[in-house]
Amino acid sequence: MDTGSETPAETSAEPGGETRGGARTDTRRAIVDAAASLLREGGPAAMTTRGVAELAGVQAPTIYRLFGDKDGLLESVAEHVMTTFVADKTAGMAAAEAAGADPLEDLRSSWRRQVEFGLANPAVFRLLVDPDRAVGSSAARAGREVLATRVHRLAVAGLLRVPEARAVDLIHAAGIGAVHALLATPADARDAGLGEAMMDAVLAAIVVADGARADVVRDAPVAAAISLRAVAPRLDVLSGPERQLLAEWLDRVAAG
Repeated sequence: MDTGSETPAETSAEPGGETRGGARTDTRRAIVDAAASLLREGGPAAMTTRGVAELAGVQAPTIYRLFGDKDGLLESVAEHVMTTFVADKTAGMAAAEAAGADPLEDLRSSWRRQVEFGLANPAVFRLLVDPDRAVGSSAARAGREVLATRVHRLAVAGLLRVPEARAVDLIHAAGIGAVHALLATPADARDAGLGEAMMDAVLAAIVVADGARADVVRDAPVAAAISLRAVAPRLDVLSGPERQLLAEWLDRVAAG
């Protein structure tokens, strides 16, 4: 795995195309892009060192020097693909907020994109949901933060019937499970409605029932507590200890 340090050989010109200064970054990007293309088209087996080197226009030793081994390159590719995807989701969320979009529909839209991403990038998806790898992935953490922000919008709107952290965990687990189930099924035999059905099931567990449902009366106090808890840190009219105490009380109400 590349440690970020450079040796004299890495800063001098070589037949593989690596030269001084910023060219090292360009070479690294070219290798990652080439590997991502091979990974997307044929999975990990297609991402051979020789194939990556040929597509990126570098020599094989350059790959080992920058990434350590194939596993190091694979991790870098997964991180790159996921980082790009998360950046798009972040931009989409910002646009939705600016436009005053319904937080529930925004969450549904994000869910659909996440399922589509997993199905389109199965190798990257499997890498990023591997617990041993995910814990060290900045892109995976950023993706979870985007989800947490979307759930927070639900809380502020008074739509949550469970604490924010639990809602995030449920959505995250259900999303991973849905994609895993779909990837484990031959493409021509997949249930096209599975992702939506899973989303509906999760929302039924975490979102306040609509006005036509009798249990809305039961949900209302909890939803109100969760909504107030979401904005409690910003209640400047209270002192720090008072805000902390209020948060503790509201957490107890939300937990039921």
